[in-house]
Parts: sequence; C-alpha cells; structure tokens
Amino acid sequence: MRIDKYLWCVRLYKTRSQATQGVKKDRVLVDDQEVKPSKELKVGDEFEVKRHGFTLRFKVLGFPKSRVGAKLVSDYLLDITPKEEMDKKAVLDFSRQSQRRKGLGRPTKKDRRNLDDWFNEP
Repeated sequence: MRIDKYLWCVRLYKTRSQATQGVKKDRVLVDDQEVKPSKELKVGDEFEVKRHGFTLRFKVLGFPKSRVGAKLVSDYLLDITPKEEMDKKAVLDFSRQSQRRKGLGRPTKKDRRNLDDWFNEP
C-alpha cells in the first residue's frame, strides 16, 4: 500500500492530500530514509512522522482496505515512539495549553488575578 494512503487510512492525517504533502515535505521517514508519496510499504516497516517539535515512530502491522475507525487503528499500526519523544510531546502540549489564544482580547480581572497568583507562587 502507498505510504500516503496508509497514513490517511490509519488516521495520522485528516486527508489524503495532507498525507501526501507531509511525505513530500520530508516529514515522514521510512527506515530513516526520505521517501516519495508513492513508496510501497510492507508489513514490518518502521516509519517516523515528524510533528510540531517531536517525532512519532510506528511499525506497520497490516493494511486496511479503507480508512478505519479510531478503535481499529491498533490492529494495523504499532506505536514504538521512544519515551523521550513522548515526554517532549507532553511538555509541548502543556505549553500550548498555558498560552492564551489569539483573539480572546485582554484578560479579565479574574484571569489577571490568576496570572498574578501563578507568577507569585513560591
């Protein structure tokens, strides 16, 4: 199965065109080598998907006939991401949650007090 189709089928990308673009932009490596979207995967291949500041690593267990539900992804894909990368992902997720979203305007009085308390804690 083509790697771009596989990435879409196992829900690593929302659309097949996004999966194709991810492969073209060298965000996906198969056996530590850059590949084209038409690369044929085999059972047992390992690949990396680079995300926002961290890298996920997976092993191919099988090929679905079409896009599968989230509960069935584990039948076709094994997550072998190292613990260091998962820790990095957790830190990045926390930092994104602690920032205010753009367009929310000025902090309210309560938000301001919470920020002051958070910065002044010993």
